[in-house]
Amino acid sequence: MASPARLLRRAFSSASDGRRRRRAWEASLSPLERLKRLLPPEEAATVERCAEPRSSASPQTSTEEKMAAPSAAPTAAPSPRGHHEEKMAARHNPLRAGELALAELRRKHNATLKLLCRLEAGGVLNSHGGLLPHRDIIGRLPGQLLRSSAGARLLLRRPSLDEYVLLMPRGPTIAYPKDISAMLMMMDIHPGDVVLESGSGSGALSLFLSRAVGPEGRVISYEIRDDHHNLAKKNYRHWRTTWKIGHMEEWPDNVDFILKDISRAAEDMKSLTFDAIVLDMLNPQSALSVVHPSLKEGGVCAVYLANITQVVDLLDRIRTCRLPFACEKIVEVTHRNWLVLPAKIKNCKSSQRVETQEDIEEDPQQKESDEIQTEDQILLNEGEGDGSFPDDAETHCSAPYIARPSRWQDAHSAFLTKLRKFRPPLS
Repeated sequence: MASPARLLRRAFSSASDGRRRRRAWEASLSPLERLKRLLPPEEAATVERCAEPRSSASPQTSTEEKMAAPSAAPTAAPSPRGHHEEKMAARHNPLRAGELALAELRRKHNATLKLLCRLEAGGVLNSHGGLLPHRDIIGRLPGQLLRSSAGARLLLRRPSLDEYVLLMPRGPTIAYPKDISAMLMMMDIHPGDVVLESGSGSGALSLFLSRAVGPEGRVISYEIRDDHHNLAKKNYRHWRTTWKIGHMEEWPDNVDFILKDISRAAEDMKSLTFDAIVLDMLNPQSALSVVHPSLKEGGVCAVYLANITQVVDLLDRIRTCRLPFACEKIVEVTHRNWLVLPAKIKNCKSSQRVETQEDIEEDPQQKESDEIQTEDQILLNEGEGDGSFPDDAETHCSAPYIARPSRWQDAHSAFLTKLRKFRPPLS
């Protein structure tokens, strides 16, 4: 007969084995089975009935049912890529034949030569730094450096709108991008607005207005001269065509060019309401009396004038004719260019002289103006760097820097006058 101590150890061991087996069995239960064990029998049966349709939908179907499922309920075709994905992919497109390309060449005296060309299969880019066939440009991603026939390094990329405006063929003097951006803020133009422009010129302001109002908006541009009217239309169509090739999307076709004197278009204005008006003409006061009834209450009329005497004549006409316009501001947009370059230290006998790249043999005749315009190239002094693009293999050592305003600053371009239409008080 076993001793009491042995019987007690056997009982404890059997109990522990039972608890281990119970825990292993409970671990194998599903969450639903565990829940049913905690509920009363009638509630557990309800839970089991509610779970039957879900359990019957378990993937225990026969092979014949799986083969027949596609014929009974065909799967939908994969949806095409969204517009946003296509737009993101178009941003990484290489340069194509038919679109515009901009080549930058660094020159002496801190100048940058920019050449605008339309890529063609057999074309050649001709610059002061040598020749570069278009076939070497087509198919490359923007932002790459290419060597010309003379060994000069050219930076190739797509032009921005302000660069196209500065480089496109022009007849009259254009409204410069720095002034256009200020006028767009003055008028507070939103997508979907309807804007009246008087003075198409070369089409620079029309392009910026077209982008500001978007596909849902409209720009109506009047021009009195036939040659200016045709040139503005040509530059606008040229930009739209090349934009579609390079960006794989349409530029808004939302500008109506009208060849007519705005001062004789009173009948055209009767059925129109404009969110903003911009006047770029010699005598804007002659058009104010015609266009102001079509401007919405509280709308802004921005006037682009070259001389301050023209601004005086404009305000005098508004006062004498009692036109419902309040002059809010008259501004002149100026940009101050700065020079930030590593200093070059030269030993002059016993003293040292610190020079910048701009101080070294600068010929004033090399920079008679801020721009030197040719047929398809422009020389700008916005590049204040070295004479060429930096080489990846170059090693740069720590050096002191010179930071000061550049000697060559942008000149005056225009006076911008902001007129706000108000409702005159009842007499």
